[in-house]
Parts: sequence; structure tokens; C-alpha cells
Amino acid sequence: MKKWKIIKETDVSPSKWFPVLQHTVELPNGTIIDDYFISPLGNVAMILPITSKNEIVLVKQYKHALGEIVIELPAGLQQKGMSLEETAVAELEEEVGIKTTMDNMMFLGKTANNPTKTDHVTYCYLAKDLEFNSKQNTDITEEIEIIKVSPKEALDMVKKGKIWVADSVVNIVRLFFQFPEIFK
Repeated sequence: MKKWKIIKETDVSPSKWFPVLQHTVELPNGTIIDDYFISPLGNVAMILPITSKNEIVLVKQYKHALGEIVIELPAGLQQKGMSLEETAVAELEEEVGIKTTMDNMMFLGKTANNPTKTDHVTYCYLAKDLEFNSKQNTDITEEIEIIKVSPKEALDMVKKGKIWVADSVVNIVRLFFQFPEIFK
């Protein structure tokens, strides 16, 4: 199996907020495709926060592309000039009102949500023994309700479809497999 060769790349983005690239590619068998579109949305830093009372902190908010109110883990696009870890720390404080340090974070894993059409990869970090020690500082487009549940309740919410955003589902389940003791 071989990677495709990019022959030409054209930026056809409708706006700076939604990048779209048109690729002309050569497949390994020599076939040329001149209208393969991708969206280089960039990486997302997600944090799976657990309080000192062993509660998972979730956020509930409206997501316009879905037209739905969803429950998920705090996350955000990687901020310019910041590492993924720094972005995760910043998003936790911004969305939830919890300050922590990079020393308190552990990489859980990465998830590609739609690798056919986007380069969007979510990198998730676990942070434990947290306290609400700051205040939310959300963007104008964010109205966020904080939800605190036990790890068992979070897993049950995934099982019942109350948490259905892919990267949040994956990382709650990943936590269960990597750290089953948290769920006891």
C-alpha cells in the first residue's frame, strides 16, 4: 500500500473559518483524480478532567453544525503559537473554570474523526485531582453548562447515547480500558 501523490493543491476556501483545499492526486495505480477536496481543520486538544472528588467534568453546549445541544469533554482547536498540551490547559480554564498545569496532564490518545475529508485529529489528555479554582471565560459563540458525574455515570451516558460526540465517546471508553480502577 502506498500514499497518494499530490500533484497540485488549490485553496478554494469559502472563508478563513472553513478552509477547503482542492487536490489533484495520483493514486498508486497511476490514476489521476483532479477534484479531491479536503478540509484542513487542524488539531483539537481535548481534556478529560477528573476532580478531587473523582467526578468527570463534562460540558453541555449547542453545536450549530449539528443543530443539537450535546454533552462532551472540554476541547478546542489548537491555538496559534501553543502546543496541544498548552491548548488543553487553556481550554479547561476557559470552558470549565479549572486551572491546572501541564505537569498534571497525561496523554490518553488521539482520534481521527473523518480522515477521508479532514485532517482533524483530537489529542486527549487526562488531568486528575482538579478543583474549580477559576471562572469560565467562554467565546461569544459558547454558552456552556458544566456537568459533573462519576466515571461510572459517564460510561453509562455513553452506553445510553446521552454522550454521542465521537471523540468524547472514544476517550471515556479509552479511560475505562486504560484505568479501570477509576471506575470502581
